[in-house]
Amino acid sequence: MEENHVAKAVKALIIGGSAGSLQVLFNLLPLLKSNLPFAIIIVLHRRHSADSSLSDLLSTKTMSPTREVEDKDVIRAGHIYLAPADYHLLIEKQESFSLDYSEKINFSRPSIDVTFESAAEVYGPSLVALLLSGANEDGTKGLSQVKKAGGTTIVQNPDTAQMPYMPHYAMMHTVIDHILDVPQMSHYINNLR
Repeated sequence: MEENHVAKAVKALIIGGSAGSLQVLFNLLPLLKSNLPFAIIIVLHRRHSADSSLSDLLSTKTMSPTREVEDKDVIRAGHIYLAPADYHLLIEKQESFSLDYSEKINFSRPSIDVTFESAAEVYGPSLVALLLSGANEDGTKGLSQVKKAGGTTIVQNPDTAQMPYMPHYAMMHTVIDHILDVPQMSHYINNLR
């Protein structure tokens, strides 16, 4: 019984978002410590024509090493990873990335659900999943899997989201541990261990 009360060290924070979430990241990343003991993995809905300059732009907002994922990259603590446009991003058992070009889910590739679900299988209670602003249902099924695996689920406070549908839908359809605005997110993330 006592094991249930012992928090497991966080190995990964996955942030998923769609319309309106980029500005949240621009505000959030500068507030995060650069020596966090876990990886941050960002999955954003992007047009398939988007180039890789988004990772360069995000890297200007943080001191942490930031890069767009390449297939088979090993996941390292203290690094920030961005899912590439037009590929689903999966987490493999050996804690590396796999890129997949299968059909779109919720009209999206990358799909937030795909990454949340594969990460839940690998990390279980060591995973924190955060869903930001967006205009569709992507992320909700994945958050349910994170919760079932013992991970922590967070959504952006819909009142602060440019597009509140995505976090609001998640709140209505699965168990959410925390509903946070950007300053609360940074405080919470900086205190994860």
